[in-house]
Amino acid sequence: MKALSVTELTLQIKKQLETGFASLLVQGEISNIKLQSSGHYYFTLKDPSSQISAVLFKGQTRHLSRAPKEGDKVVVQGELSVYAPRGNYQLIVKSIDFLGVGTLLLKLHALKEKLQLQGLFDPSQKKAIPKFPKTIGVVTSPTGAVIQDILQILERRAKGFHLILNPVKVQGEGAAEEIAKAIDQFNQHNLCDVMIVGRGGGSLEDLWAFNEEIVVRAIASSKIPVISAVGHETDISLSDFAADLRAPTPSAAAEICTAEKVQQQAFLQRSTSQLQFAIQSKLQTAKRQLKTFQRHPYLTSSSHILSSRWQDIDEIRQKADQTLHSFIMQKKFHLDAKKEQTLLLNPVHQITIFKKKFDLFDKSIGNALKNKINTHKKNVLAANLQKRIDQSMWTTLQSKNQSLQRLLAHLTALNPKNLLTKGYCILFSEKKDSVILHAKDTTLNQKLCILMQDGELEVEVQKKPCQTTLQ
Repeated sequence: MKALSVTELTLQIKKQLETGFASLLVQGEISNIKLQSSGHYYFTLKDPSSQISAVLFKGQTRHLSRAPKEGDKVVVQGELSVYAPRGNYQLIVKSIDFLGVGTLLLKLHALKEKLQLQGLFDPSQKKAIPKFPKTIGVVTSPTGAVIQDILQILERRAKGFHLILNPVKVQGEGAAEEIAKAIDQFNQHNLCDVMIVGRGGGSLEDLWAFNEEIVVRAIASSKIPVISAVGHETDISLSDFAADLRAPTPSAAAEICTAEKVQQQAFLQRSTSQLQFAIQSKLQTAKRQLKTFQRHPYLTSSSHILSSRWQDIDEIRQKADQTLHSFIMQKKFHLDAKKEQTLLLNPVHQITIFKKKFDLFDKSIGNALKNKINTHKKNVLAANLQKRIDQSMWTTLQSKNQSLQRLLAHLTALNPKNLLTKGYCILFSEKKDSVILHAKDTTLNQKLCILMQDGELEVEVQKKPCQTTLQ
């Protein structure tokens, strides 16, 4: 049997699991949920006996009615996958159904149809929100962020407001009864001019108290105008339909109550600023006009009355002088032209012109002859110089050729093969890989080769030669 690598085994398991469990529904409880910065949810889906890792990628979260949280009982639809780097199998979640939400939605739609048929949501029954409420009533939790947001908005936008808080539970058992009772108390004693009923955001279960029939009827029957501010902008409750006005958030409800007052205050401030600016502008304009009248020349000096006439006389005199000067210059120009013509027709002047032309012609001919002579001289000098260069090159080549012949003769004389023609021979070892120069370099029975003028001889050393010295 072939041994599998860890990777090969993991890939085979991955293939079997992912093909065998391509689509499945799993019911369980969410625990250890973590939202990564990438927008992916990682959590454990468990029941009393087992658990399995699960991941919900960011792209699938947009289909959810709300974000999953710790302890949610859910039915997830997805597929089984193996995460090879850790060898773990996990559930890739495609969608989540929150258990219990479906029943609540059915109940919500049924109650909405019932109350709508009874006319509780009729737009014609809506009351107008007062523009300048002196007292604002709030029905919400005393410890939540809603009342703090409302107080901050009112303190910032409408100083000196009067607010009455009727504290209630906003979720859980008994919350609906407390909310309805608080609304009735405001109406029974006519405690406020407008009423805000609401709470912060949450799931459908968290907001359910504001869908209860007792609360919806209390809002619809209220003589005091009611603004519903339940949850965030995307949260819709039956209280929104029954109220005289729906606000997307509790903070927006506070802004609606003070909107007209803020607008009127802003209008008054703008009007005051505009009036002050207009009065200042009028005063400044009147002051400037008075100073202008005071500085007017007719009021400061009588001579200014005749100054314009004096200026007209000066301009007429100037135009007359310019016209007379132009006429004189024109006549002078014509006179100068006639003098020039007379001078050109003078015979002496004509002779002078012809003499200048002759001198220029003579000078140009002389310059042309000098240029021709100089060019001829340069050509002759160039020919002589080329001849001397050719002679010098020929002499140099002859000298170099003679030197080359002498070197060839010397090299030929030094050629060892030329010595063979004079009775000499050359002694080699049998392999001809070296020349033997001394008798001591041989051994007995050694094979030798003698190179002579007309061939080679092979010999053998029979006797060790004795030492001799050439005289």
